[in-house]
Order: sequence, then structure tokens, then C-alpha cells
Amino acid sequence: MVITSLDNEKVKYYSSLQKKKYRDLYNEFLVEGEHLVLEAYKKGVLKEILLLEGEVLPIDIEQIEVTLDILKKVSTLNSPPKMIGLCEKKIDTTIGNRILVIDEVQDPGNMGTIIRSAVAFDIDTIVIGDNTVDVYSPKVVRSTQGMIFHIPIVMYSIDKLIPILKKLHIPVLATNVKYGEEVKNLSKKEKETFALIIGNEGNGVNPKYLEKSDKFIYIPMNEVVESLNVGVATSILLYEMDKLND
Repeated sequence: MVITSLDNEKVKYYSSLQKKKYRDLYNEFLVEGEHLVLEAYKKGVLKEILLLEGEVLPIDIEQIEVTLDILKKVSTLNSPPKMIGLCEKKIDTTIGNRILVIDEVQDPGNMGTIIRSAVAFDIDTIVIGDNTVDVYSPKVVRSTQGMIFHIPIVMYSIDKLIPILKKLHIPVLATNVKYGEEVKNLSKKEKETFALIIGNEGNGVNPKYLEKSDKFIYIPMNEVVESLNVGVATSILLYEMDKLND
């Protein structure tokens, strides 16, 4: 049976997940397009699919055929894909040895870049602090290119996290150009166990977290460029910290 009514309850439910409050309420979110649907399926978080009538996807998951008008209503894209998947958020409280802590990063594209780089350079855990862009928003999910399914992501207050890190003897690092050490000069031990705080696009790391940090690090640059985009800077930092010095 093909769903044709825009007033169908399932269609309304999918549409509601465009808003953060409903993603939080139901602990579910959407992925759009075949690539993201398949990535979600591989990781076991895909629950069902809205599929354009007449299309076929050979995977063992519930598939509901719908009209193009319904996909247009549910999709956040100008040109809707042929399939939209319903996913459950993977609740994870794992804290590894190489932790990336996100402090009020606001731009979805930056967040997507950061998540992709975290996966690429062997970060164990991403901790998302308060007042940070929702990692399950459609723009962030798309910009991760599916990498959001490949790393534990924990939502937790940084104020509460830092005392826990201290008790676990995990050094807290933060970026600071004036008083930092060049990231490439960190020792092998320092690169094996850390929690690196990445700050807001305009203001950087919150001063109260800088005060509680064990060490500052920075990326050396020439005098022409004052600062880097937070996504780019994070990628460079993580690349350098993935190179274990002898």
C-alpha cells in the first residue's frame, strides 16, 4: 500500500522530527538519501524507510512506499531524495582515552567537519556540551557523510565532565595561541590520553574551562592569517595528535 495523504499520522510524525524538541522527545531522527540510509542500516540504528513508490532497496528493514509529495513534505532539501530513513539515537556513555569535547560550536557545517575528522583521526569519544548545535539536525547529519554513526557521541555538561576527567587522570587540553605549546611537540603519552576542548566559532573556549585546563596547545601560523575556521583548526589538531611521536 502506498501512503498518499499528507495528513497521514506517520507522515506527520516524520515531519515533526525536523524540529529538535521532537527529536529529543522521541529519541529519533531522520537521514535523507541512500548513502546515509545504508550507513545507518550498517550500524543497526535504522528503524524504517519512507521510499518513493516504485523504488526498491534490497535490505531487511521495513519500507513504506509514499508519493513524491510526501517526500517533499518530510525532506529538508529543495530536491527530496528517493528515500528517508527513521533512526534511533544511539545512547552511549562510553568515555575513551582520546576525547573531543565540543563547547558551543554553532555552525552545522563546522560540526559535521569536526565529527568526520574525529572519526578519521581515531578519537574515541565526542562529548557535546550545552548550547552546542544539535548533532542530529538534518544539516549536521548530512555534513558528517555518515560518520556520525561511527563514533560514540555523549551529551553532557562540560562543567560536570571536567571533575570526572580529573578523577580519571585524563589531562584536559584547550587551544590558546598566547600561552600554548605547539601541538606537534606534544609527547607520545600526551597524545594517547587526553580530553581536548574545542570552543565556539567567535569566542573560542569558555574562559572558565581554560582555567581548569591542564595544558594549552596551538597551531603555528604566519602573521597574515589571524585565525582558522573551527572545523579546519580541529582537523589539523586531531591530525597532529594522531601522529604518535617516538
